[in-house]
Amino acid sequence: MNRPSASVTPGSGATAGPPREMTSTEQEEYLRLRHAASVRHRLARRSGAVVLLVLTMVLAPLALVAAWVHDEVADTGRYVQTVKPLASDPAVQKVLVNRLTDRVVDNVDVDGVTNALTDTLQKNGVQPRVVEASKVLVGPLRSAVHTVVERNVSRVVTSEVFQQAWVGANRRAHAAVVSMLTGSREGALQADGGKVQLDLGTVVDQVRQRLVDAGFDKASAIPDVNRTVTLFETEQLGKAQDGMRLLDVVGTWLPVLTLVCAGLTVWVAPNHRLMVMVVGIAVAVMAVLLLVALAVVRRVYLDSVPSAALPPDAAAVIYDAFLRFLRSSTRTLLVVSLLAALTAYLYGPGRAARGVRGLAGRGATAAGSGLRRTGLNTGLTGRWLTAHASWTVGVTIGAGALALVLWNRPTVGAVVLVLVLVLVVLAITAVLAAAGPAPDAAAEPGPAVT
Repeated sequence: MNRPSASVTPGSGATAGPPREMTSTEQEEYLRLRHAASVRHRLARRSGAVVLLVLTMVLAPLALVAAWVHDEVADTGRYVQTVKPLASDPAVQKVLVNRLTDRVVDNVDVDGVTNALTDTLQKNGVQPRVVEASKVLVGPLRSAVHTVVERNVSRVVTSEVFQQAWVGANRRAHAAVVSMLTGSREGALQADGGKVQLDLGTVVDQVRQRLVDAGFDKASAIPDVNRTVTLFETEQLGKAQDGMRLLDVVGTWLPVLTLVCAGLTVWVAPNHRLMVMVVGIAVAVMAVLLLVALAVVRRVYLDSVPSAALPPDAAAVIYDAFLRFLRSSTRTLLVVSLLAALTAYLYGPGRAARGVRGLAGRGATAAGSGLRRTGLNTGLTGRWLTAHASWTVGVTIGAGALALVLWNRPTVGAVVLVLVLVLVVLAITAVLAAAGPAPDAAAEPGPAVT
C-alpha cells in the first residue's frame, strides 16, 4: 500500500521530502475502520442470505404444489397417466361394478314383472294358493336379476376393452375442458364469451356421409349452419379462464423463481460451501414437512368421506393416484437436496470428508499405477487432468446438476442414474490422471552460467 505523500507547489520554496509514515495511533485507527467496514459488509451479506434462504424455504413446497396442479389441470397426458391405473384397481372396479349394477337393476321393473305374472295366473284360473305364492317372487327375482347383471357388468369392467375406453373417455373429456378454459377453437367443447358450446360439426359430417352411403343422396344437401349447441351460459367462465392463465404462469415460473432464489442465497453468503449445505438441509426439511402434510390431509380426507358414498379402500386408491406425482416430485426434491448438502460437506475440512477424499485418492492412484505397470500411459492427457483436477470435478458435477434441471419431471430413479454417471465419470478421470507419466524423482542440474 502506497503511503500518501505531501504535495509540493512549484515556486513555494518547499522541497519534496520522503513520504510521512503513519503514527501508531493513525495505523490503529486505520485498521479499526477497515475491520468495521469488513464486518458491516459480511453482516449485510449474511442478512441478505438469511432473507433469501427463508424465501427459498417458503417457495420450495409452493413451487411443487403449483407445478403439480398445473400439470394435472393443463396437461392432458399427465392427467391420463394419473387416472389410468384406477381402471385396473380392484377397489375402484368393485365400486364401478356395484354402481352400474344398481343402476341397471333399478331400471328393471321387477314389481311389474311379478304383477303381470300374478295377473296372468289369475286370468287362467290357477289355484289361489299358487297366485298368492307368485307375489313373493319379487325378492328372489330381484336377486336373480342382480346376480346376472353383476356378473356381466363385472366381465365388462375387468376387461381390457373397458380400460381402453376409460383412458379414451378421460382423455377426450380432459382435452375438451382444457380447450374450453384456454379459449382454444380446436376442441369440441368451446367457449365464446360467457357461453360454453358443443361443436357438432364432426358428428354432422359423419351422419351426412352415412346417410349418403345408405342411399339417401339428398342428405349431401344438409347445410353446415348451426353446427354448435350452447350447453350453458355463465358469468364465471371469464374468471375460470383468468384463473387458468394465472395457474399457467405460476406453475411454470414459480419453480424457476425458487431455483433462482436458492442460487442467489449461495452467491450472497460469505461462505458458499457452508450455505450450499444449509440450503440443501433447509429444502430437505421443507420437503419432509410437505410429505407429512400430505399424509395428514390423506387421513382427514378418508375420515370425511362417508363409506356409503365411497368405500375407504377405493377413496384411498383415488387419493393416492391423484397425489402420486406430487409425492414423487417431493421425494425427488428431498433426495437432490440431501445430495447437494452431502457434496458440499465432502468438499469441506471435516475429518470424515478428508477421509473419504483420501480413500478415493488412494484408490485412483492404485488403479492408475496398475495401468502404468501394464504399459498404458495417458501422457499429456493425464498431466492435464492432474493440473486441472478441481475444474474437472466441478464441470462434471455441474453437468449432472444441469441434466437434472433440464430433465422433464425427474424421479428418484433419474436422480440415482445421474448420480451414478457422475461418480463413474469422476472415477474414470481420476484414474486417467493417476495413469499419467510419473513425476521425475529429481531434476537434473543444468550447466552453470557465469
